[in-house]
Formats: sequence, C-alpha cells, structure tokens
Amino acid sequence: MRRFDPVTQAKVDLAAALRLAARMSLNEGVCNHFSMEVPGSQELFLINPQGLHWSEITPGDIVTVDADGRVVEGKHEVEPTAFFIHCGIHVLKKKKVVLHTHMPFATALTLLDGVELDLRANQNAMRYYGRVGYDRDYGGAALDTHEGNRIANSMGDADIVFMQHHGVLVCGTNMAYAFDDLYYLERSCMVQVLAQSTGRNLKQVSVEQAKYVAEQIGGERQQSVLHFEALKRLLDRDEPGWSEL
Repeated sequence: MRRFDPVTQAKVDLAAALRLAARMSLNEGVCNHFSMEVPGSQELFLINPQGLHWSEITPGDIVTVDADGRVVEGKHEVEPTAFFIHCGIHVLKKKKVVLHTHMPFATALTLLDGVELDLRANQNAMRYYGRVGYDRDYGGAALDTHEGNRIANSMGDADIVFMQHHGVLVCGTNMAYAFDDLYYLERSCMVQVLAQSTGRNLKQVSVEQAKYVAEQIGGERQQSVLHFEALKRLLDRDEPGWSEL
C-alpha cells in the first residue's frame, strides 16, 4: 500500500477504519463517529462528516475541526454530537484516537441492568483487563458541551467505555491499536451474549491469570498493526480507488 505524509496517512487510516467498520456491521445508519488527533497538533482533529455512509467515505471526505468545533478544512459539515462527544475526550483526556459506535453486541450489554463485559471468562476479553470503564449516568443525546464533558469525565483512566443505554467508546494511541480493540471488543461481547444465552454460568479464570493475559496481549501490539494493514489490503483488492483524495 502506498504511504503518504503523516496528515494524509491519518486521513487514509481514518477512512479505512470507517469503511472496514461498515463491512463488519459495526456502524449504524449515518450515525456514530471516528476521530483522530491531527499528527503534530493537539488542537486539530480529523472526523467523519455528517450524512455520509461509512462505506462510501474516502480520505477526501474527512473533515478537520478545531477544539471549538469549527470546521477548518473539508467540504462537509460535522454532526453536532460528533463534536461534543469526541472533542471532550480529545481535549480533556488527551486521547489521540476516539471510536464511538452502537455496535450490536457491545451495545446489548449496555441495555442490561448491572451486566458488564466479563474480563475473566474469555481470552479475547482479558486483553481489556484494567482498561474498561462504565458511564452509568445516561444524559440523552450529546447535544451540548456539558454532556460531552460529562461523558469524558466519566471515563476516569479507562480507554474502553460502555455507555449505559447508548453504545461504546474505544480510545487508543493510534488507529491500528484502536481499531483492533474495537474489533475484538465486539467479538468478546458477542461470545459472552451467546454463552449467557444458554442460561449457564460463565467459568472464570483468576484475577492474576486475567492480568497476565492482558499483559501478554498488551505487550504484543504488532498483531494490531498487522491486522489493520491486512484489512486495508482487502480494501485495496475489493474496492480499488477507495483511498483516492
């Protein structure tokens, strides 16, 4: 795959993540948002535009906004909740990549009273041990700075957040890490829902074992990069021209 300057590459990676998420049915209508800090800047952010389906977005559609939500570059508008949710997390929590979805199985867990992702039953879920938070105080659609900041402040030190009645947030230091976490989060939630649908109890490993697996997977993030690069090659094969500006 062709490589670009850092800012263009960030737009390519963001567009790729959106298109791949659509392929995996992690999107919902033309809603939900992915964003990235512009390389070299902590005051500018890249985000998907309002009104476009994720499967049709190209790097040229990506919008650049500032910390006040103003579009500083791009040919499209930005949906209001996109700015309020994402900007609060970028600015207050200093996250470089923020992925917000209503993906089905992860969102299903947010609808259940007191149910959490079990981080000691499934190897894939163990990678998130010590990284997951829960926003229990649903405040409606995030249509103002107050709600956006409330969501950001509810995160604590977590980079995976289940939002009650709403969906999930996945944050990361780069797109490959964040997208890999998003993919395995949905898989983890899916197998938990399937396992619990049997009516049987989940069998857990010890806390020490779960922590150990989290350290193992966290120390081998090369797999995340290889996964994301492989997925982009599939886009190149199946959708020639998707990365054109």
